[in-house]
Amino acid sequence: MAFVTNPLDNHDHGHDHGPAKGWTRWIITTNHKDIGTLYLFFALAMLFVGGSFALTIRSELFQPGLQFVDPEFFNSMTTMHALIMVFGAVMPAFVGFANWMIPMMIGAPDMALPRMNNMSFWVLVFAGILLLSTLFMEGGAPAAGWTLYPPLSIQAAHNIPFVVFSVHLLGVSSIMGSINIIVTILNMRAPGMTLMKMPLFVWTWLITAFLLIFALPVFAAAVTMLLTDAHFGTSFFNAAGGGDPVLYQHLFWFFGHPEVYIIVLPAFGLVSTIVPTFSRKPLFGYTSMVYATGSIAFLSMIVWAHHQFTVGMPLIAELYFIYATCLIAVPTAVKIFNWIATMWQGSITLETPMLFSLGFIFAFTIGGFTGLMLAMAPADFQYHDSYFVVAHFHYTLVVGGTFPVFAAAYYWLPKWTGYMYDEKLAKMHFWLSFMGFNLTFMPQHFLGLAGMPRRIPDYAIQFADFNMMSSIGAFILGFSQLIFVYTIIKCIRGGEPASDEVWEGAQNMGLEWHLPSPPPYHTFETPPDPQLIDRVTTVEVTME
Repeated sequence: MAFVTNPLDNHDHGHDHGPAKGWTRWIITTNHKDIGTLYLFFALAMLFVGGSFALTIRSELFQPGLQFVDPEFFNSMTTMHALIMVFGAVMPAFVGFANWMIPMMIGAPDMALPRMNNMSFWVLVFAGILLLSTLFMEGGAPAAGWTLYPPLSIQAAHNIPFVVFSVHLLGVSSIMGSINIIVTILNMRAPGMTLMKMPLFVWTWLITAFLLIFALPVFAAAVTMLLTDAHFGTSFFNAAGGGDPVLYQHLFWFFGHPEVYIIVLPAFGLVSTIVPTFSRKPLFGYTSMVYATGSIAFLSMIVWAHHQFTVGMPLIAELYFIYATCLIAVPTAVKIFNWIATMWQGSITLETPMLFSLGFIFAFTIGGFTGLMLAMAPADFQYHDSYFVVAHFHYTLVVGGTFPVFAAAYYWLPKWTGYMYDEKLAKMHFWLSFMGFNLTFMPQHFLGLAGMPRRIPDYAIQFADFNMMSSIGAFILGFSQLIFVYTIIKCIRGGEPASDEVWEGAQNMGLEWHLPSPPPYHTFETPPDPQLIDRVTTVEVTME
């Protein structure tokens, strides 16, 4: 692939050697590191906003009865918590890592479309503010669940235009970011960096970007149809006018299930980057990991209706979606096996990035097993819309969306800042997060099996003990993230200087570890040595 350089690099322009001065730097920047930083700080802010909504939910559910909020506001909290966490916190965090790391991993000087990169971030900020603004409007925020199912979403027609516009802008931001990532990876790799030499994080983002481009327009079409049903007299989903509310469910989950893997695939890439470093071994089965990633992405597009087993679909359709859902477990299991094989007989050390990666592998495996339980249609008739489903998707999406992000933040923070973070504080953050997470969501499996429905502000007395445990765990999990913020601020301000390698043996793991700590504002303005690329790219290893 051709290596693209900026023709202006041959001229002596002062701004080529460092960032602009003052706060305007963060408004007008086109540097991939700056934009990555903006994405990560926005994601962190939204994590606390969405987390505050979650703590409102768990405060209400601490004991039976209505304590703090009315049922309508409770439903708004469940809806906004999910929308903000998915679209405002987790997805922007992964885009932030993509912006920061992909150019450095493939030896490129920057992202391919830097101005569009800047625009995609600020569109995201406007969309997030627009979505949050519905909390302060007459009638309140949407209260139809994050899926926005009709007829509930249509009945609350006062906020539908704002939610739909926000969703469209979030989609525009994601699609612009995806196009940028695809063009960067395919056109700006350094000479010698072939596709099968790319780090797995780059591979997972390349595949994720295509998933976003395929899936998001379907969601955009579905919410636009909601808008026209609510305000323009159409009946796409209104049974009274000949429409079908189940049609919306099909359209939503055709987007919604790939969305799960849009979140999880970059997480797989981060864990596949971190586990080999702290095992002091190359990643086991690199080629199989690439093919497994592609298989997961393809299969994620054709298993959507396992979310809809209870709507009355034909038996043959139920059987198909059972088999397809079980099939997607195979490439996912390949990844978990390869991580374990990478650690096997490795010289493992348990620094914080490795701890968060191991916590992810443990909890995500549990989430995978409960997913197989939900894939069985006869059993799903019992589990559906119960707290068992809430527990399942938090064991996949919360662990899949946050633990690898924390792991990667600690992994690259010394490289970004030039200082080592406080390891004791970071490990305290891990253990409180891990214990808080499991205390929150493990009891919810049993609540669901005992028959507690989800999205209710009150419940029967027999569910009280497990709900109390879950709420205590949620507060531990939520407030432990303040340690993360403090650790980041402390690291940015200074500390023990980090070496260029940072982690023992890291220079064998990727190009970024051959840059100074912190890396200069512009990196790889001349391509890295192809021999260096050969030395640091992943090699196949086999079990002895």
